[in-house]
Amino acid sequence: MISLRNVTTAFAARGKDPVIAVEDVSLEIPQGSIQGIIGFSGAGKSTLLRNINLLERPTVGEVEVAGIELTSLDDEELRQARHQIGMIFQGFNLVNNLTVLQNVELSLKFAGERNRSVRQVRAAEALEIVDITEKATSYPAQLSGGQKQRVAIARALATRPEVLLCDEPTSALDPFTTATVLQYLADVNRDLGITVVIVTHEMEVIKALADDVAVMEGGRLVEKFPSADLHREDFTPETSIGRYLMSEGISVDRGLSAAGGAR
Repeated sequence: MISLRNVTTAFAARGKDPVIAVEDVSLEIPQGSIQGIIGFSGAGKSTLLRNINLLERPTVGEVEVAGIELTSLDDEELRQARHQIGMIFQGFNLVNNLTVLQNVELSLKFAGERNRSVRQVRAAEALEIVDITEKATSYPAQLSGGQKQRVAIARALATRPEVLLCDEPTSALDPFTTATVLQYLADVNRDLGITVVIVTHEMEVIKALADDVAVMEGGRLVEKFPSADLHREDFTPETSIGRYLMSEGISVDRGLSAAGGAR
């Protein structure tokens, strides 16, 4: 479904050496799967995600989605191909002076759907998928963070994409709301067959949702494994991030200080 081949992305500022955000990454993501990409801040994972729909065009390498090599397309062909790739952003990116329904319709406008009735029907269908139809006439300021993210998911689904890219979709949410949003992503993957790629630094999100895990450090893809391996007693990840995924999470030493005194 998604094939990244030797992708490198460099950002150049005048008078300065280029900054390599992604370096020589190759990754195959099967159709209908949920791919997790994890790494600390600055690892290059969000840039790699944006390479998939060419919001950030790679400096070198090829990107293929659903059999179409995006890196070979002209601007109009790329615009058409992007209709099959939905995206969910960390900051929701809703338009404050539009209602929930109008926000979801907006993606269909950008996709070239001119018939308002068709847009409204499709938008209503998308809102129903994430169980937020009752907020159709509300404005973003009237919604909780979790509701805003559900609207963002609906907006991404309205064009009926084959791929859904998620950039830190739960980082601004509380744990209960995070679990709710992840369940909706799991549901659309299972029920609609949409391939999901999720970038996050939250270990629990990857453990709960992903079929496969890719670990990034310093712009490079340093480790890949099926998430099922995390439950194998004989599996030891190569990286510190991978090993952390197998731990119970945050651990703090509340014992004696190094000097021998109580903390």
